[in-house]
Amino acid sequence: MLDKVKPHFQEGGRLHAFHSVYDGFETFLFTPKSTSTSGTHIHDSMDSKRTMIIVVMALVPCLLFGMYNAGYQHWVAIGAVEKPFLSLMLYGFLAVLPKLVVAYVVGLGIEFAVAQWRKEEIQEGFLVTGILIPLICPVDTPLWMIAVATAFSVIFVKEVFGGTGYNIFNVALVTRAFLFFAYPAKMSGDKVFVSTDAIAGLGEGTVVDTFTGATPLGQVAVQAGEETVRITSTVGDTVTTSDMFFGLIPGSFGETSTLCILIGAAILLFAGIASWRIIVSVFAGGAVMSLIANAFSTPEYPASMLSVADQLCLGGFAFAAVFMATDPVTACRTNVGKYIYGFLIGAVAIIIRVYNNGYPEGAMLAVLLMNAFAPLIDWCVVQSNVRRRERRLKLKITDNE
Repeated sequence: MLDKVKPHFQEGGRLHAFHSVYDGFETFLFTPKSTSTSGTHIHDSMDSKRTMIIVVMALVPCLLFGMYNAGYQHWVAIGAVEKPFLSLMLYGFLAVLPKLVVAYVVGLGIEFAVAQWRKEEIQEGFLVTGILIPLICPVDTPLWMIAVATAFSVIFVKEVFGGTGYNIFNVALVTRAFLFFAYPAKMSGDKVFVSTDAIAGLGEGTVVDTFTGATPLGQVAVQAGEETVRITSTVGDTVTTSDMFFGLIPGSFGETSTLCILIGAAILLFAGIASWRIIVSVFAGGAVMSLIANAFSTPEYPASMLSVADQLCLGGFAFAAVFMATDPVTACRTNVGKYIYGFLIGAVAIIIRVYNNGYPEGAMLAVLLMNAFAPLIDWCVVQSNVRRRERRLKLKITDNE
């Protein structure tokens, strides 16, 4: 069917204005027939399309758990005794589906239009960005805000720099940053991370009096001056480290479960997509800074009293380490640079989280900050190698003389 309608989308055809749209769908469904005819080329089955699809597959565990947790937190908030699995999953599915649709329609719509205007192929980069955006936002984020933030990021962070592969900053994180600084009331606090309204008749009930939708880090930030910190669930039960690891806590849709994030990391590492150097160094940087902060803990900064395990499991730290910091476009390219880049992300994230009670999460800003420094880090590493080789060459010449 595609072959029959193809002439209409080629130059001279009545639908040639939509050639990029046709090409995008054709290359998404099938491997292109065109091959190189001259010169030396390396043929590999792993192209950008397959890379993006594998990243999407790695995000599926976080997406599925996010659906369950959205329903679970709602059922807990209304004081329901029984929590039917299918109802919880359906509730979460209905909560995230509109956000996925809006992110993809707006983002891909802009990319399709720009590709047609430039007479270029449509790239596959937004396949990942489109699913990342709903996962790093609170469950109750209004759809129009997601649309505005997505459009802003795709246009001013990606397309003005040349499209996929040329952006300096992570597009999904800039979307989150835009939402946070433009509409802070809808992106923080104790009323946005747990959906308390019924969806399509699912989850009808009255919120219990003891309900609080504050995230664990949000709770810690307001306990300044206390000798100890206590983290509770939406109805006042104590939250343990295992709860934080498995993810049954309020938070952004896909960031709460460290277990699911690590499953995604295993998929990316097994497929050779993500850099293990970055992932390991981010966790190392976070652990080292957490130990330092805990060693000099003070009630004035309550987050400093959290353990290393709690610091690494809470908030968006693990998600940023696996899916944001490893973005090959915005991260460092040299091996040594990856270690430095990742370590600084982990350390800066904990510094922001601990020593700024007004902003209890630092992973987003840490990754964006190091995105800006990644080219400088690579340049310093390359120059260091050049100088070392120059010294080696001079020594060799001197020895020969």
